[in-house]
Amino acid sequence: MTRFETVKAHVSMRKAAESCGLSVGRNSMALCPFHNDRHPSLLIADDHFHCFACEAHGDVIDFVARLYGLSLTEAAQKLASDFGIDPDKPIPVSIRRKLKIRTEAQRLRENEWLCFSILNDYLWLLRDWEKRYAPQAPEDVLDERFVEACHRLPWAEYQLDILMQSDSYERGEVVSELTAGGFIRKLQTCLREERYHEQPCLDQ
Repeated sequence: MTRFETVKAHVSMRKAAESCGLSVGRNSMALCPFHNDRHPSLLIADDHFHCFACEAHGDVIDFVARLYGLSLTEAAQKLASDFGIDPDKPIPVSIRRKLKIRTEAQRLRENEWLCFSILNDYLWLLRDWEKRYAPQAPEDVLDERFVEACHRLPWAEYQLDILMQSDSYERGEVVSELTAGGFIRKLQTCLREERYHEQPCLDQ
């Protein structure tokens, strides 16, 4: 097998997307990093990706190449190194340099996109909990997930409104607050675990 075939055989599109920071929903949809996506339009299939808005399409190697501005060969080398497929051949210096050349504006856009994606997933979860775990009688003990939904829904909606409608300064302020102390990453981890355990995500 060639390096390309080996990488594609060992690294699923979803694994690669999530390793790059995408939050992939249960319906295999994510916010597309290749245009200013506000509603998930990127399909993450097992062996390819496709954006229904900007028409970006390709396999796992195409995805990494496009996302980081690498050639296909460089993208395959990065994936091999990231996933331990070829541990004796680390990423060449030339590729590492390209990966480091990311402007502040690019990083801000990526963080903004990450925050929006995770908050959007969290909002849908809270709306589901608010309905599913609502008390049926006045004497019912309140479920922790219902309590979290009641407390956090207005907050999540407000943050998303800013990320969708406000100017770059206000969006940047929200992104800074959400990424401080790794908060948004912790929420992302919690959302992944919730798929299996359905536990409250944040302390009240």
